Amino acid sequence: MSDTDKDGLIAKFITTVIGDKRRWRQYKARVKQLPPNYRTAVEAIERYVMHFGPSDSDGAASLFEDVADLFERAAADGTPIREIVGQDPVEFVEALVQNYTKGGYVARERNRLISAIDQAAGEDAGNQDGTV
Repeated sequence: MSDTDKDGLIAKFITTVIGDKRRWRQYKARVKQLPPNYRTAVEAIERYVMHFGPSDSDGAASLFEDVADLFERAAADGTPIREIVGQDPVEFVEALVQNYTKGGYVARERNRLISAIDQAAGEDAGNQDGTV
C-alpha cells in the first residue's frame, strides 16, 4: 500500500470517527498549545478514545473538544493531572465515553446483553420448577 493510499485511509477514518476535519484541526491546535505534561495526558486519552470511544463523529468530536476545554482550564488553574483524571485514568475515560456514546457498537452490544439477560431472567421467573 502506498503512502498516498495510507493517507487516504487515515483521512477517511478521521472523517468517519471525528467528522469535520476543521474541528479536528482546531482541536489538535488547542492541544498543541497545552503545557507538555497536559498535552501528553490529552494525547493518551485521545489514543484510548480512538479505540474505545464513540463511533459517531459528532460524539467523538464533542468528547475531544470537551477534554481540550477541561485540560485548558486545568492548565490555566494549575490543577494537577491526577486531580483531573483521578487514580484510575481508564475509569475516568470510560465515564467520559459513556456520556458521548450514541449507538456505537459497544453501546448496542451492551444493550443487547442487558435485553437478553432480562429476557432470560423473566423466563426463569415464570418457570420456578426449572422446566422450559
